[in-house]
Amino acid sequence: MRRLHLIVRRILILAVILFLLLLAFGWLRQRPQDLPWTPLDLSQPVGLFTGRKLAALTQQPASCKALLDSAGVDHVALHPGGSGQCRYSDAVRLRSDRDAIALSPASVAPSCPVAAALKLWEWHVVQPAAQRFYGQPVRGIRHFGSYSCRRLYGRSQGDFSEHATADAIDIAAFVLRDGRRISIVSDWKGQGKDAAFLREVRDGACDLFSTVLSPDYNAAHRDHFHLDQAERGATGWRACR
Repeated sequence: MRRLHLIVRRILILAVILFLLLLAFGWLRQRPQDLPWTPLDLSQPVGLFTGRKLAALTQQPASCKALLDSAGVDHVALHPGGSGQCRYSDAVRLRSDRDAIALSPASVAPSCPVAAALKLWEWHVVQPAAQRFYGQPVRGIRHFGSYSCRRLYGRSQGDFSEHATADAIDIAAFVLRDGRRISIVSDWKGQGKDAAFLREVRDGACDLFSTVLSPDYNAAHRDHFHLDQAERGATGWRACR
């Protein structure tokens, strides 16, 4: 009798496991962005592996530009430029239409993977947060630039910054439709709505960029978010501070 109870128990456990697997399979079929092997689709919401797929675009420049095209992102691909440690090969300039957030200055040209992550950040993080906190969209993002041939923190020695290959952009402020400006240098500290908005969009960026550095990281980032798609190879580690 004891052996029969043991067999029945095992059958019940297997049945529960099978049921849970079927539930998980059905849920994942509705969310392909949560599967590591499905191709990246910029029209889909952010999933568990979206950040990894965006980072992989650093090795797939043609695929990246095709993704921007398929998502209807208006952009201009720039010719390769720079040299040595400061060479870039896949920079794109985003052109704003009536519904898109305008980058200011508009001449900025980050790498394609950074541009793709920026669009997903705009669609699925920044604008939803702006609607929740302010009841209106963001119409502009002020930045400190993307490409800059320099080493980390402007040092004379050591590793080069991701800015040296246009794989980064520094975000300084957000401008709402009514003209109100929320800036990182002025509004990061405190417990108010502006600080909460900035932290929410910072946290959302962590799901899309390889590196996100904010005023919580160090004094050098007191006035901006550093967002990059660093080419870290097989390790693929991510930083969010």
